[in-house]
Amino acid sequence: MGTILTNAPAEPVGTVAYATADGLLGSVWLLVAIPLLSAAVLLLLGRRADRWGHWLGVAAIGAAFVLGLTYFLQLRGLENKSVELSLWDFITVGDLRVDFGLLFDPLAAVFVLLITGVGFLIHLYAVEYMSHDAGRRRFFAYFNLFVAAMLLLVLGNNYVMLYFGWEGVGLASYLLISFWYERPSAATAGKKAFLMNRVGDAGLAIGIFIMFASLGTTQYDEVFNGVGSLTATTVLVLGLLLLLGATGKSGQFPLQAWLPDAMEGPTPVSALIHAATMVTAGVYLIARSNPIFSANSTLQLVVVSVGALTLLIGCIIGAAKDDIKRVLAWSTVSQIGYMFLGVGLGGGAYALAIVHLLAHGFFKANMFLGAGSVMHGMNDQVDIRRFGGLSKYMKVTWITFMTGWLAIIGIPPLSGFFSKEPIIVAAFERDDWTAWLFGMAALLGAGLTAFYMTRLFVLTFHGPKRWTEDIGHPHESPKLMTIPLILLAVGSVGAGWLLSTSVPDWLTATAGLGAAEGEHHAVLSHTVITILSILVTVLGAGLAWFLFRGGTATAPQPAGVLVTAARKNLYTDTVNEAIFEKPGIFLTRALVYLDNRGVDGLVNGLAAGIGGGSGRLRRLQTGFVRSYATSILTGALLVLAAFLAVEAGWLA
Repeated sequence: MGTILTNAPAEPVGTVAYATADGLLGSVWLLVAIPLLSAAVLLLLGRRADRWGHWLGVAAIGAAFVLGLTYFLQLRGLENKSVELSLWDFITVGDLRVDFGLLFDPLAAVFVLLITGVGFLIHLYAVEYMSHDAGRRRFFAYFNLFVAAMLLLVLGNNYVMLYFGWEGVGLASYLLISFWYERPSAATAGKKAFLMNRVGDAGLAIGIFIMFASLGTTQYDEVFNGVGSLTATTVLVLGLLLLLGATGKSGQFPLQAWLPDAMEGPTPVSALIHAATMVTAGVYLIARSNPIFSANSTLQLVVVSVGALTLLIGCIIGAAKDDIKRVLAWSTVSQIGYMFLGVGLGGGAYALAIVHLLAHGFFKANMFLGAGSVMHGMNDQVDIRRFGGLSKYMKVTWITFMTGWLAIIGIPPLSGFFSKEPIIVAAFERDDWTAWLFGMAALLGAGLTAFYMTRLFVLTFHGPKRWTEDIGHPHESPKLMTIPLILLAVGSVGAGWLLSTSVPDWLTATAGLGAAEGEHHAVLSHTVITILSILVTVLGAGLAWFLFRGGTATAPQPAGVLVTAARKNLYTDTVNEAIFEKPGIFLTRALVYLDNRGVDGLVNGLAAGIGGGSGRLRRLQTGFVRSYATSILTGALLVLAAFLAVEAGWLA
């Protein structure tokens, strides 16, 4: 049923069509409804739900996971592995008809399992992590809302439904990142995430407008079947606008600055955003829109370039950070860059990107929750320079974090090796000189990832202890926090191999995902690339272990140009401030001045003039008869004088 398009605009060689959902799959709407209803109950009941509200939030996501797994098994038994459910007419205006409908196909199914499965473990972890917070019930309401919005995003059967969920995710992320809004840093981070995402969202919205103007529809199947009728320019513009939206949600260049600041929210929020929900939305958008992106080689080149550049930016900045959560945040920026690299390469690499996305969900959630466990035992300290030796005090956290560390740097046979190494190979399979450019960028990223993640691991868990007495005594987290860590660690070990052997074939039923576009010959053999990948990984990890096994200085040290730039986020914030923030502030102040002195000044001046004139005229109304008689006499004399002047010819 899939439509597989070449790199040049052409008529589709097949058609995209979906069967109508019936039977058990006719209730797929429950995936969105259950967490949405739970969020509504927790918000509407308020403090009356404080004692049990968190368990309702956990149960809602658990129920969604069970349903998602059931629907997945049901879908496997269907010959046409894509079903569509139409609920009602959402928008009907003139020629615009938007269906409130859902699509459950192989791509949506794997995202549903990731969102609800990993999301359930994060919810369970958050019960204990947030146990001392007075706003725990409200937190779980926002958490459920986040999951419901993400599920709508991946289950919608058209771009308007996707956009509906897209904005819901943006709202929920703002509420969660700024959850501790009494902290100025958290409030600022929430606003930064909200505003930067609006830039990308504007691009996506305009893209949807162009889609309707060009094709008269926003339904996935109708859009994909009509791509071949569009001009190359239209496809390019449409794809670039979709890409802008994707870079905003997934924290890719040039809209990556909000993602590390999102660490101001509670740690479970960081895990949910970075592992299972928000940052994967951009990858999903490009993968879902693969007929559009595959129809223009220039568009694919732009996507690959964004991915390669971002993965290197994330690695370089991550190597200079000392906040445990911010190091992990920049690693997310980098790993999502690998996924963008995969979806940009097209063909079978689409599926490789999804495999890495799923494997990343396990090991990144594992490490974020592990970071939360470290903070729990270290009185919320986040500076890795002040840790050291925690492996003796936090055995479970140490072992589970180790699996995530080995997985993300790509040590075989852990999951990251099976999911990331094929993307590096695919980068070397491009048909021109860019194979060397993007392949070497991916290899360099692997070495840098091994370096900064090993630095994080060693400074946190090994070497001499460097904490002070005011931090307290390190201790292992409660079982409600360590059990999710153990389960995610198991996924970090084995998910990569299992996913790489099953997901590509599973995704071939989704509009060409997983289907190769023809034979490609890498500029280096697969074996050589694999050896190089392992070699640069071992070198990066070994160098970091050698440099930091004895700890590091607790105060910033003088550094070279590159390290200084990395500490300042490669001056990306400075550029944004210079190009957007400062001119925006100047324009705002100028408009305020114009409004106060111009618009308001004119209105207030007119009012003051009328008020002053009326006040002076009011003095003529004295209330004394003699004054009125004098006025009448004076007027009569003036009229008589005027007549005499006319008669005498003085006024002729």
